[in-house]
Amino acid sequence: MPVPMAAWPGRPYPLGATWDGEGVNFALFSEHAEEVELCLFDPKGRREVERIILRECTDQVFHCYLPQARPGLLYGYRVFGPYRPEQGHRFNPNKLLIDPYAKDLVGPLKWSDAHYGYRIGHRRADLSFDRRDSAPGTPKCRVIDTAFTWGDDRHPNTPWHDTVIYELHVKGMTRLHPLIPEHLRGTYAGLASEPVIEHLKRLGVTAVELMPVHAFVDDRALVARGLRNYWGYNTLGFFAPDARYCQNDPVREFKTMVKTFHRHSIEVILDVVYNHTAEGNHLGPTLSFRGIDNAAYYRLAEDPRYYQDYTGCGNTLNMMHPRVLQLIMDSLRYWVLEMHVDGFRFDLASALARELHAVDRLAAFFDIIHQDPVISQVKLIAEPWDLGEGGYQVGNFPVGWTEWNGRYRDAVRAFWKGEGGLIGELASRLTGSSDLYAHNGRRPYASINFVTCHDGFTLQDLVSYDEKHNEMNGEDNRDGENHNLSWNCGVEGPTDDPQINALRARQKRNLMATLWLSQGVPMLRAGDELSHTQLGNNNAYCQDNALSWLDWDLDPQERDFLAFVQGLARLRQSHPIFRRRGFFQGRPVRGEGVKDIAWLNPDGREMSEEEWQQHFARCLGVYLSGAELDEVDARGRPVHDDDFLLLINAHHETIPFRLPGYARADDWRLLVDTSHPQGFVAASHHPPGTHYPLEGRSLVLFIRPRSRS
Repeated sequence: MPVPMAAWPGRPYPLGATWDGEGVNFALFSEHAEEVELCLFDPKGRREVERIILRECTDQVFHCYLPQARPGLLYGYRVFGPYRPEQGHRFNPNKLLIDPYAKDLVGPLKWSDAHYGYRIGHRRADLSFDRRDSAPGTPKCRVIDTAFTWGDDRHPNTPWHDTVIYELHVKGMTRLHPLIPEHLRGTYAGLASEPVIEHLKRLGVTAVELMPVHAFVDDRALVARGLRNYWGYNTLGFFAPDARYCQNDPVREFKTMVKTFHRHSIEVILDVVYNHTAEGNHLGPTLSFRGIDNAAYYRLAEDPRYYQDYTGCGNTLNMMHPRVLQLIMDSLRYWVLEMHVDGFRFDLASALARELHAVDRLAAFFDIIHQDPVISQVKLIAEPWDLGEGGYQVGNFPVGWTEWNGRYRDAVRAFWKGEGGLIGELASRLTGSSDLYAHNGRRPYASINFVTCHDGFTLQDLVSYDEKHNEMNGEDNRDGENHNLSWNCGVEGPTDDPQINALRARQKRNLMATLWLSQGVPMLRAGDELSHTQLGNNNAYCQDNALSWLDWDLDPQERDFLAFVQGLARLRQSHPIFRRRGFFQGRPVRGEGVKDIAWLNPDGREMSEEEWQQHFARCLGVYLSGAELDEVDARGRPVHDDDFLLLINAHHETIPFRLPGYARADDWRLLVDTSHPQGFVAASHHPPGTHYPLEGRSLVLFIRPRSRS
């Protein structure tokens, strides 16, 4: 019989399992627990070999120190306490629990009825205490050694106004890439491979935003239907990188990926899900938080048997509890300090701001982040809504935060779909949404501009489908958003009609050019530049297959579109006028007799107040003066640029547009016309005062170079 491990009192901090070079300290918070057992497992995690009672409890933290323990040790917890759901307590020592601070999880979750902390009564729908052991099918926590050779790795610290974000899925990005070795496809290593990095650099990408890589769970209902939680918004561990994207060691391979991206000046932003966990509603499994201290970790309803659900996922983490706040802050710091990530996009961020029921932008969570010397210095992006009352909070997040601008998405989609009366809304979105962000001192880059994201239609599907087609998800097409502001251009889905396909290609060029030429931070959905389609599925969260994986085998038209997007990236990189740090003022430029920005009607005159209100208006022009951007570069030198003229026509007919002069006789030089198949056109010169035939459903960009002397 093996000799039991020696157990010393240990320390209550830090929480989790911490290897100090000599032994391992274990610390677990539980406010209401009566006893905690540390369970140790054999190297394969199949057999429990020892249980150690954590006899020390300091400030509601149970702890011990094992001087003989080493990295690689597998463990879990069993927590004793009252099982009284009517009081919010759901303790059950028959359930092996995952450490909320575990840095690595080993083995898949193998679902069984034993994972549920209750048994449904045979004669009535009561939920009684369940005694089945869940350990055989539960992932085990693994003690890690954090040592890693970072060398001279540094955060790129790309300024916000120079940032271009590329939202991607680790597996989907590389699973079908022909230039990546088969064994690396779908992994962190594959993502940081040369073919992917070169593709990103040609797109001008400065930051990759990874869909959730925190360890997550495939919902039992999905597994029963032969599906998976592909997107990963079902977090089980807030410190552990998910092992399904690695070959052997997820922590080391994730760090290597980050180090490689940094070497190419590409930042790594994580999409994080701190608003809920994988344990679901009151009928969900007991995997970690529910069994450790349900009443502390979750927002409970007035009847404590149930949960407040602002997320649509069954539960909401209790941000009002200091230990839950600590958990999230410790997790964020860990990913910055230990894993070297450069920022976070917070899923359903409004849920994090709910002090009681209302969304309070001065909630404790935001106060703590704002004063934190580590987290306040990285990129912070909010998805500024949740599913509760008053949850849509676009424009209401505090200084230091950027936001996914849902109003930008909706305005751009609706305008190019052909809806009237939107030129005023579109003008605000094109210029950085000052109506949303200027009131509290934020800049144009507070707006993360996007037309598509993982949640919804791809760009190709946005111009190919009027309705969602989610039948493959097995929910009778009830899931997914119904209000998509999409237009199929005349036929639902794929077609051989060349005119419809040409119109779809033009609409994609219109949408993509609008995105790149808007003030704010552009965000591309991975695959849009490749014309990726999900066949009308706008909620492919459970499709871990070729429907979601990017197809890199492009036809000639798709290659043309990719080249167009790459050209837009080069254009934006070359001209600071499209990535201003401050808002346009609409005031005269010194010595020029013109404004820094002017909005024009097709006659080449500035728009009148009455014209802004015309419901039928679908055409406008924007003059951008590069003479004086009222900004300085990193060395304090004034920033100048060329003049640009942007013409937009969402009407179906051609509109002659008179080109303005603005005290200069220089010709306008044509750069972009989306009515042409390639988008970028051979240079042609057009004198002020002449009319340009602005074709229906097209965008045109002219440049008038200025002397740099």
